[in-house]
Amino acid sequence: MPNPEYDVIVVGAGSAGAALATRLSEDPSKKILLVEAGHDYANIDELPDEIRQGHATGTDLAIAPDGEHNWDFVARATSLHDNMQVPRGKITGGTSAINGQVYLRAIPEDFEAWVEAGNDEWSYEKVLPFMKKLENDLDVTDQYHGNDGPIVVRRYQPDELVDDQAAFIEAVTASGFPRTYDHNHPASTGVGPLPLNNPDGIRWSTAIGYLTMARDRPNFSISADSHATRILIENGSALGIEFKKNGEQIKATAEEVVLSAGPIGSPHLLMLSGIGPHEQLEAVGVPVISDMPGVGQNLRDHPSVHVRWRAEDNFPMPDVLTGPQKTALRYTAKGSELRNDMIAVMRWNSVNREFLMSAGLYLAKAAGEMRLVSADSDVQPELDYHLLDHPYDLSRMRDAVRMHIEFGKHPAYHGILKELIDPLPTDLVCDESLDHWLLLNAHTMHHISCTAQMGVESNPMAVVNQYGQVHGIKGLRVADLSIMPDCPRANTNSPAMTIGEKIADFMK
Repeated sequence: MPNPEYDVIVVGAGSAGAALATRLSEDPSKKILLVEAGHDYANIDELPDEIRQGHATGTDLAIAPDGEHNWDFVARATSLHDNMQVPRGKITGGTSAINGQVYLRAIPEDFEAWVEAGNDEWSYEKVLPFMKKLENDLDVTDQYHGNDGPIVVRRYQPDELVDDQAAFIEAVTASGFPRTYDHNHPASTGVGPLPLNNPDGIRWSTAIGYLTMARDRPNFSISADSHATRILIENGSALGIEFKKNGEQIKATAEEVVLSAGPIGSPHLLMLSGIGPHEQLEAVGVPVISDMPGVGQNLRDHPSVHVRWRAEDNFPMPDVLTGPQKTALRYTAKGSELRNDMIAVMRWNSVNREFLMSAGLYLAKAAGEMRLVSADSDVQPELDYHLLDHPYDLSRMRDAVRMHIEFGKHPAYHGILKELIDPLPTDLVCDESLDHWLLLNAHTMHHISCTAQMGVESNPMAVVNQYGQVHGIKGLRVADLSIMPDCPRANTNSPAMTIGEKIADFMK
């Protein structure tokens, strides 16, 4: 074939892809193309308010369903919840451009499990330098933190906490949980301020933190509004990609292709290109290049439910711009051997005058799957999360809900919480009734991952090796949350950027 146009094509300008492409382009001899399905805003001033505004947390304020910056996936959450929205960012910065800006790291035990799965390059000691490299922590200076990286991290201080957040800390500590200032310390547990990447109210996405460094490099190009539809593969080697832009089908070639399209986009593109479970590919008429049963399997996330109270009639609800998510409790479930497998966060809904305490399961036993349903790249894959589809997941969440209700009874909440409105007393009669409520109400914490997991080639479910290289296909890697063997005990934006940094280092 003719000489390739690029040294590397990176598909997806999200949390991992923007970091990876920026680092690769530091070598002026390497020509890098970054392909992004969504729109590109070249600087902060061009960003729409709902993208730039970082006070709000979560995709409910950042984007609306069917919005231009949202892939707007739909999934089956549980056996009783069929229509769960799964927003993912469709914009440079990816989901880091629409998310809640929580910057929590995976804990050392998460990486130990990855090493046990045959990925010795992913120990905590080997990953820590990249976690430090990407951050500029404004509050903590020690051997575990970075202070000159592209992603700015800060915490709300005690005098910045609104009443419900201060009450949350008081209620939690009264129940015996310790306080912590730095949730990103490797030994941290307990309640304290969340590390957030939103300095001065700006949602500090990878488009701002990373791509700003790369945009003016002559060896670096961004092709936005470009939907990748297929990997070009010939004789077991990836030669480039096809993508749609402005109604035109375009081919681009490279020495190496890296998929950073996210835990839905990357496995979807693999399957559309003939890499995946043969029965799914054959069913929709995609020629099988590599029968790889692990593609789309092992779907992981953090199940969550909201315990809801009505606010006292005379309580002045906080303005949405003050930011509803400033503190969190990370703890170990009763009887669990998995440290920090749970999280609790206090929130509010000013429109409905409600307070919500979110219970989250950080290390679930159940796993879901993603299935190819069409050879058309515009048809979304089928997502089945199987949330709480394991007795131990249900029991931990059951205990969490009951504990949250007790938190709400603490005197610190007098004058703030009026009455519990969900779950109802009938939902709390017994374990079975509460389990039913959990299955009706469980939803994603927006941390989907693990759908193209890394592992040794002898593992039939491993899609890539620990360097992100797809087993059996030359010149093709995956570098995003897809490759994690399990969802870490943390929100996933920081892990995604860490993956981008580390695989870029492998490629240099």
